[in-house]
Amino acid sequence: MTITRNQIALLHVAKGKLGLKDAEYRAALVHICGVTSSTELDQYGFEALLGFFEHLGFKPLSSRGSDYGARPGMASYAQLELIRALWREYTEGRAGEDELNKWLERCWKVSSLRFVRAETAPKVITALKSMKARAA
Repeated sequence: MTITRNQIALLHVAKGKLGLKDAEYRAALVHICGVTSSTELDQYGFEALLGFFEHLGFKPLSSRGSDYGARPGMASYAQLELIRALWREYTEGRAGEDELNKWLERCWKVSSLRFVRAETAPKVITALKSMKARAA
């Protein structure tokens, strides 16, 4: 199975950040993965090539959700990130923050993750853990 467009884009960002010429990039594709184009890569080839780029000094940014700052009475950043992570695991990455917000609205009467109160966050986390356990 080939890799996603986002993964291909990440490889091209790494190529640019490392200052690799096209010939060097293509040589890495051939020598490390045995392919001539990033569109031919599978998941193992992608991970191998990204590992090589990281060895050369590329540091990919980790995706983080919005940090709404310290707000009295509202869920902490750590709680919000845990909710996002549990949601990604529960949906296996198929549903994003919009779907999470719809679920929060339906089940908790909160229109967005940023409006989750400190006393509600542990309940949301427990619910997501239970949903994930039932799905497994």
